Amino acid sequence: MYKLLSISLLTILFSQLALADQVVLKNGDRLTGTIVKSDGKELVIKTEFAGEVTVQWSAIQELNSTEPLHVESKEGQKIQGTVKTEDGKIAVQTTDKGQVEVAKDSVSLIRSQSEQAAYEQTLHPDWLHGWTGGATVSFALTRGNSETKNLALAFTADRKTLDDHLGLYANSVYATNDAPLAVPNVSANAARGGLRYDHDLTKKLFAFGALDFQTDALQLLDLRSVFSGGLGVHVIESEHTTLDLLGGANYTRERYDTFSRNIAGLTLGEELTTKLGAFTSLTQKLYFYPDLTNTGEYRGTFSFGTVTKINSWLGWQNAFEDIYVTNPPPGTRQNDILLTTGFNFSFKR
Repeated sequence: MYKLLSISLLTILFSQLALADQVVLKNGDRLTGTIVKSDGKELVIKTEFAGEVTVQWSAIQELNSTEPLHVESKEGQKIQGTVKTEDGKIAVQTTDKGQVEVAKDSVSLIRSQSEQAAYEQTLHPDWLHGWTGGATVSFALTRGNSETKNLALAFTADRKTLDDHLGLYANSVYATNDAPLAVPNVSANAARGGLRYDHDLTKKLFAFGALDFQTDALQLLDLRSVFSGGLGVHVIESEHTTLDLLGGANYTRERYDTFSRNIAGLTLGEELTTKLGAFTSLTQKLYFYPDLTNTGEYRGTFSFGTVTKINSWLGWQNAFEDIYVTNPPPGTRQNDILLTTGFNFSFKR
């Protein structure tokens, strides 16, 4: 009976090993599980008891998979099938071409079926997926010798695919002085929002269209609507830093308390995003809108912000924005400066 039990246990064990992927290292260590992915430098295998284990690609002696993998070489060759090593090469058993061999040093990536499906989803996600962004909220209240309250809200969302980028933003600041006889009672009441859509024409060149809206009660601005379009260049596009230069035309409709005006102008801009270490990201934008209707008049916006991650969904955000108009209504100032700080709640879908 014990002999039969031992044989059964060994049979189950070897059948499980036969159904699992295996990675043998040059030092003799053996890992068994499911191969997840490789970027040609490291390989990730998901084991039953140790979870995901990452090993150096150069340390691998043998590689065997029981399920089809997606393999791509540095020369651009794409193959799909079960994988094993033969004579220092990666042999892929395909369904249509038989066995195809690739030099081990020539492999640029490997993906499991699930990883490949997730990757393809990022290239062409439906409209409810592929979004990243966050919302920032800050509130201040004083009572006693001073009686004030201040509320600042901000929201950003981005959706990137292989050739397209859609960005949304909104922010507002509202502040009051509640002391008796305080003039003005409302000391800040401004809001901005908009969207921009980019489509890559080449690896470097893209076309863009944008809509921007702004209100500012203390500048007597009921609504400013800006419709822009043009071309841009990806000057820098790396994992940690992107720098875009944009140029085009815009049509602006401004409605103040006392008058309205329509403006045809140019749109000249620059946008920079970069990572500062492992936890902080920086965003900076500068836009210049020369007025073609009234030569010499223009608008300009400059924004600068950082978000420092506290954990995967919570961070601390600081944002500065300067909006300049050369010809506001009489009695109002040309500059409006907004400075906000508060918690940032990030999301990813």
